[in-house]
Amino acid sequence: MSVKEMIKLNIDGRDVETQKGKSILEAALDAGIYIPHLCHHPDLPPIGACRLCIVEVEGIEGLPPSCVTPAEDGMIVRTKTEKIDSMRRLAMELMLAGHPADCGTCDKYLNCELQSLKQYLGCEDLSVKRRSKLLPLNTGNPLFVHDPNKCVVCGRCVRVCHELRGVGVLFYIKKGKETLTGTAADLPLADSGCRFCGACAEVCPTGAIQDKKELARGKTRKAALIPCRYTCPAEIDVPRYIRFIKEKDYSAAAAVIREKVPFPGVLGYVCDRICEDVCRRSELNEPVSIRELKRFAAEHDEHRVWEGNSNKKSATGKKVAIIGSGPSGLTAAYYLSNQGHAITVFESLPFAGGMMRFGIPEYRLPRNVLDGEIKDIVNRGVEIKTGIKVDSIDALFEAGFHAVLVAVGTHKGQKLPVPGADNKSVLISVDFLREINLGHEVDIGSKVMVLGGGNVAFDCARAARRLGAGQVHLACLESREDMPASDDEVSQGEEEGIVIHPAKSFTRILSENGVITGVEFLDVASLSFDEDKNPSIEVIENSGHILEADTVIFAIGQRPEIPQGFGLDTGSNNLIEVDSFTFGTSKEGVFAAGDAVSGTSSVIKAIASGRKAAIATDKYLEGNGIIDEKLVAGPELEEVLGLEEGFAFINRCEETCIPPEERVNSFCKVVRDIDEEAATQESRRCLQCDLRTKITSVKFWGNY
Repeated sequence: MSVKEMIKLNIDGRDVETQKGKSILEAALDAGIYIPHLCHHPDLPPIGACRLCIVEVEGIEGLPPSCVTPAEDGMIVRTKTEKIDSMRRLAMELMLAGHPADCGTCDKYLNCELQSLKQYLGCEDLSVKRRSKLLPLNTGNPLFVHDPNKCVVCGRCVRVCHELRGVGVLFYIKKGKETLTGTAADLPLADSGCRFCGACAEVCPTGAIQDKKELARGKTRKAALIPCRYTCPAEIDVPRYIRFIKEKDYSAAAAVIREKVPFPGVLGYVCDRICEDVCRRSELNEPVSIRELKRFAAEHDEHRVWEGNSNKKSATGKKVAIIGSGPSGLTAAYYLSNQGHAITVFESLPFAGGMMRFGIPEYRLPRNVLDGEIKDIVNRGVEIKTGIKVDSIDALFEAGFHAVLVAVGTHKGQKLPVPGADNKSVLISVDFLREINLGHEVDIGSKVMVLGGGNVAFDCARAARRLGAGQVHLACLESREDMPASDDEVSQGEEEGIVIHPAKSFTRILSENGVITGVEFLDVASLSFDEDKNPSIEVIENSGHILEADTVIFAIGQRPEIPQGFGLDTGSNNLIEVDSFTFGTSKEGVFAAGDAVSGTSSVIKAIASGRKAAIATDKYLEGNGIIDEKLVAGPELEEVLGLEEGFAFINRCEETCIPPEERVNSFCKVVRDIDEEAATQESRRCLQCDLRTKITSVKFWGNY
C-alpha cells in the first residue's frame, strides 16, 4: 500500500501537517481548528456554496471557500479576520432571513447545526430583512416529515440522494420566488422511486427533513433507526443477514443469526417476531417477512460456515450445572461451553428441549429441526442428562460444580377454583400438551372448550382438533382485539374450525352424573390489570349463558415448580427472585434465567435471558463475559442503492400453510417453505436501515 504524501501548511500561526489532496477545511478540522461550514459534509464532495468556510490565503485573491481549496505545502492561511467575520455573518444572515426565527419550538432545538452556527457567528439580530415562506408542512410521506420553511438550500439532501445513494429523486425546485428541495413534479416519495434509506434526513443540518416524531419518541437512536435489531431481545443483526440472503449466501446469513442465538431454525418457526411489529418498511406497505427469511436461511445452511469460524476457548477447569433444557438453559449451556467451562444439563423429562418440545405442538415446530439444533449444542461439548430430577442445589455443589443455573421454565399449569373444576374431564394445558408431545394416547371428547386466549390456548384447541374433537370452542376474558395470541395462531385456528368467544368470564363447569355438559359464562364489559397483572373484571348483569362441552381445558397461565430443596427466594407466582443485572439468586453461585424468572414469555425472550445469564455466570467464574462471536465477515455495505421504480409497493411474501382440511388430520408441519425466488424478492424489500448509521456524524464547533 502506497504511503500518501504529507505536506505542511500554517493555519492561524500554527503549523499543520496533512495529506496531499485534502482541502484546507479538512486539514484544519483534522487538526482541531474549527472553521464554520454548513453545506460541507465529510461524506459528500464539497461545493463551496454556503460561503461560511471562507478563509484568507496568502497569494490568493479574495476569500476562497476552504472546503474546495486544496491545501498546499507552505500555504499560509488565516481563518479569522474582521473581513472574514463580516462576510460570514452576511452569508449566515441571508440564510436565516428565510428561516423561522423561533428555535425553541423546533424539534431540532439544541441539536441543530444551523442554530449552533448562529450562536458561533453571533447572528441573533439580523441586518437583512426577514421573509416568511409560509409553505405547508408535508407530513404525507412515510417515515419522514418535510418542512420547506426550514430549508436553507445547503443541498446536502439532494447531493446525498444522488451522489452517495445513487437514487436521485431529490432536486432543487422553485416555488414562487423560493428555491427549495423536493421531488420532481412534487411527487410523493413512494411514487418517485425513493428507497427510504433516510440519508437525506441524516445529513439535513436544519430539520427541514426529519424522521416522524412518533417513530422515534422514547427510543434510543439505534432502536429508532434499526428497530428490528434493537427490539429483538437477542439483538440479532437482521439487516445484515437479510443482505446475505439477497446475495444468495445463505450459510453466511445463518452464521449471522447464530452469532446471537443457537436456535435459528427453531426461531424460524416459532419466534413471536416482534421485530416485524416495528419494521420501518411497514410504514410503506407491510413489514419484511423477517421470520420467513430466518427460517429460509437456517434451512439452506449447506456449508455451515459458522462451525469452522466458532472459537471454543480452552478448558477452564470450572464445572457448571444447568437445571432445565429449555431454550434458556440450552442457550446458556452453549455459550458457557464456548467459554471453556464443563457444562452438564439436567432434564427431568425423557428428552431435552423443554417447552420447545413439550409445550409447542409438532405441527408448529418440526422435531427434526429442534433435534438438529440440540445436537449442535451437544457437539460443542455440552452433556445433557435426561430423566434426572434435581431436588437439591447443595448436592450439586457437593458433587463438584462451581456454579448452578436454574432454568426450569414454567411447567405447572393453573386452574381457577370454579365449581366443577375438579371433574376428571377438566384438563390443564401444559399437562395436555406434554402428554401429546410424549406420544401418549390422550382421550378427548367431541365438544371441547378451551379457557384462555394466548398461544398456549390455541395450541390446545388446535391439538384437540387433530385428536378428533368435532367441535372446539375457545373462550377468553379479553376482547378479540386484545387477545394475547399471535395473529397467525388466531387465523390458522379459525381456519381449522376453532370457534372463538371473546370477552367471556366463566363462572362454573356444569355436569350430569359426572359427565361435563357445558360451561356457564358471563359477558365481560371491561377488563383491566393492576401492576401485579391481576385482572379486574366488570361483567354485564343478567348476561349468564351456557356453552355446551364435554371436555374443558384450562389454558390460563403457568408457573414454575421450584423444589424446596433449592433454597431459593421466590416471589409472585413462585417466580425465582434474581438481581436484574447479575441474574444472581439468593444463594451464592446460583443463577436463574428464562420463564422461571420472568413468567411465561416466548422462545426468543428465553434465549435472550439465557445469553445474559451465561454472561453473568461466566463472570462469576472469573471469565470476561464476552460471548459474542463474529462467525462470518461482511457483507460489504453497498452505499449506492440505485433507483428502483415501484420499490415502495413491492408486496410482502406472506407465510402460506397447507389447506386446513389436510392439516387437521395429523400433526404434520403446517407452514410451507418459501422458495429461493420468493426469499430473494423478500430480501429486496428491506430498507437496509443500518446503512444510515454509517454516515459520518458532523461535529459542532463546541467539539473542537
